[in-house]
Amino acid sequence: MFLLKKFILFTSITLKRFIFTATLIVSIVTFITVITLLTWIFLNQAEDISAETSSSMANRVSSLIIEAMENGKNMTEMTVIISEFQRLLPERYTITINSRKGINSEADELIKKAFSDGANSSHRSIQGLEHIFPLTAEAKCLNCHPEAKVGDVLGVLSIKEEMTDFRDTFLNNFIIIFLIFLPIPFMMSFSVSRFVNSHLGNAIGRLDRKIRSVNSIGDLTKLEADLENEEHRFRELEDIFNEFSQFISRIRGLAVGKEMLEFEIKVLERFIITSETIRDWKDRVSQLLNEVNTVMQAYTIFCVFQIEEEAYDIEIFWSSPPSDNTMEIMDEIVRQRISHEKLSISEITEIKVIHNVVNPDFPMLDLDHSEIEFQTKSLFLETPQIGGVVGIGVQSQTVADPIRSLVINGILTTMLNVVGSIKAIYKYTKDLEYYATRDPLTNLFNQRVFWELLGYEVGRAERHDESFGLLMIDLDNFKNVNDMFGHFMGDKYLSKVALTIHECLRKGDILARYGGDEFTVIICEADQEQVYMIADRIRETLSLMEITAADGTKIRGSASIGMAIFPMHAQSPKDLFLFADNMTYKAKSMGRNCIIIPTNEDVSEVFEKSSEMSRLLLQVMEEKRVIPYFQPIVTTGSGEIVCHEVLCRIEIGDKIIAASEFIEIAEKLSIISRLDKILMEKVFANIKQTGYNGLIFINLSPKSLILKEFVPMVISLAREYDIQHDHVVFEITERETVKNMTLLEQFVLDLKLEGFKFAIDDFGSGFSSFQYIRRLPIDFVKIEGMFVRNMLKDSKDMAFVKTLSILATEFGIQTIAEYIEDEDLLIAAHALGIDYAQGYHTGRPMPYLSGYEPTGILDTK
Repeated sequence: MFLLKKFILFTSITLKRFIFTATLIVSIVTFITVITLLTWIFLNQAEDISAETSSSMANRVSSLIIEAMENGKNMTEMTVIISEFQRLLPERYTITINSRKGINSEADELIKKAFSDGANSSHRSIQGLEHIFPLTAEAKCLNCHPEAKVGDVLGVLSIKEEMTDFRDTFLNNFIIIFLIFLPIPFMMSFSVSRFVNSHLGNAIGRLDRKIRSVNSIGDLTKLEADLENEEHRFRELEDIFNEFSQFISRIRGLAVGKEMLEFEIKVLERFIITSETIRDWKDRVSQLLNEVNTVMQAYTIFCVFQIEEEAYDIEIFWSSPPSDNTMEIMDEIVRQRISHEKLSISEITEIKVIHNVVNPDFPMLDLDHSEIEFQTKSLFLETPQIGGVVGIGVQSQTVADPIRSLVINGILTTMLNVVGSIKAIYKYTKDLEYYATRDPLTNLFNQRVFWELLGYEVGRAERHDESFGLLMIDLDNFKNVNDMFGHFMGDKYLSKVALTIHECLRKGDILARYGGDEFTVIICEADQEQVYMIADRIRETLSLMEITAADGTKIRGSASIGMAIFPMHAQSPKDLFLFADNMTYKAKSMGRNCIIIPTNEDVSEVFEKSSEMSRLLLQVMEEKRVIPYFQPIVTTGSGEIVCHEVLCRIEIGDKIIAASEFIEIAEKLSIISRLDKILMEKVFANIKQTGYNGLIFINLSPKSLILKEFVPMVISLAREYDIQHDHVVFEITERETVKNMTLLEQFVLDLKLEGFKFAIDDFGSGFSSFQYIRRLPIDFVKIEGMFVRNMLKDSKDMAFVKTLSILATEFGIQTIAEYIEDEDLLIAAHALGIDYAQGYHTGRPMPYLSGYEPTGILDTK
């Protein structure tokens, strides 16, 4: 067995070698076996013949002996007779008669045995054959041998045949014959192996060539047909080829193939959506059609969108200009496809078909009905998905290929999601761009844009040496409207006011909603008299305006208007606004529904107040009378307080002044960074004293971003008061830092590497929010409170808050809703997936951390 394994191991290199070697060994073994067997038979026959010959000789000698004895011959004479007889025989024979008297201890054992048992025997030796014949006494022998009995052995006849010459001759002849016939096994082995290998090798070679020719799934069909047509001399080969053909058939039914996978991957690669490619959703789908055509020929992509409950838009994108007939056929087929699906389409359903040609310079496309019908794949949904998409389809010659058709079926789902996402992102982006600059309730410019336009108008007026006016309009008794008739009527009232004011303005004048019930108007290229005339027209028109409440009550409009003229009253945007705002307060104090024209005394008074505040603020900084207030931030689910936002207050006399009243002056005085440091120092001291372990949100001034020593200062304070870095969240106010993106990015990264966290405040108030979350490692976003406060009353605000929440979640950023003023808003925020809430409903700002109320007010000085 060991040798067989070694042999198989040696011969298993190739089947041809194995067949040849095995055949040769079998032939040689067979040849030697046959020769050996024949030799054995020959020698046995020779021995038998020798025995028969010797027996005949023995009988003859016995007869001669008996005859000599009857004739009275003595032993000597009988010996002569036998010698005469031997001379007549070939020289190889030797006859010897042994008498009992001649036996001694040295006698041949065979002779002794013959005397003993009286049996014939034969003996083979190297020299030849020896036959022993006992001579037994008969009745007639007793005359000469009276002492003997009948049957006694009187003597033993030995006949020896010398075989040496015969054997040598036989061996010589055997070797000659062996050498003559020795090539026969080799010839037989070669012939058999050549015959077998010829057919087997040819079959394997053909199979190998056919398999190597397979480069695609389509080639398997040809291979299967070729294998079925193969004919072989050996039935085993036919069985193997038939089984292999069936195996290929099963593989062909299951396999997709590298080509198909590459085809699918290439098509899917074209579906990648990037921020750079989202400009117009139609442009992106047009690009998508061109990109798909680099992989497969696609004539059209059509998309079905549900615009309203009974209205559908069908957008058909053509890679080349279609002929009128082709366009009509496509319209008909798409409508038929829609009608066959489970869509809520009835006779009154409005279906609008829009054709878009991607490459108008390409040759005209002219297809017949069958080509469009059978080369179009489509997928429809029962309910609209993202972007309102309910169906999609592709018209391509590739659909005719059954395998590629399966791939396209799989791709359609992805394409439907991609196209729906493209349109949804486009719509959301447009909405965000719009509401980043507009007030969602009145569609007027918002506060951020107002400041930009005011700054632009100041620069323009300076260059052209012109004047312009700024109106600050504050509605009278608006709080009573909200309290008596509800927020819905209050919003309706504000919308009506915005429309009324807009009708009073000239073309080119700029109206903005500054916040709440305050509006601002930039009256371009106007002097004080013109500004007053427009302001008075606004006041008078508002006083005549009225809206009807649900109970029939008539609500009339009224406003107090303050005005300021550039450059008469101020030369900077902030001073101009401060002046107009002060005039508004003066108008309210003088009985409301009036306009205050600034006098020289008003100018002096306003700037004197500003100077006084500057002096007091410097004194506060010197005495470190900065007081941190803490407003709790809760989880929307459980309402548990987990964070606090730090709000800056200063103490002047017995009054606590909010940041909105002094922060601009502090920035003008360039003491804002000192203010931030004092505030953080007091906050960290409070945290260490109370053992507070939650997150703390700290607002940062843009002025701090340009100070190289700010980051080391923050780290030093945290080390001094043993504050964990990851418990401190710095808030970046978007509307203030939009122009410092590069500096801001470096600043954030420096602190982020130290373990601090970051939040975007007023998220959604400007379009740069999206630059922030794309470029900065932001942990939290605080959704602009203007949208949150009105989201239950205005579907646009709700959509905007929802969009911002989804966007932040997709970026892995936690969300905080500001201006949560009642339980309904808190529940709505939780339903939208917003993580945290902040507002007067969840907790007002207090000079201590919630849950750590002191027995006595902490020393804030």
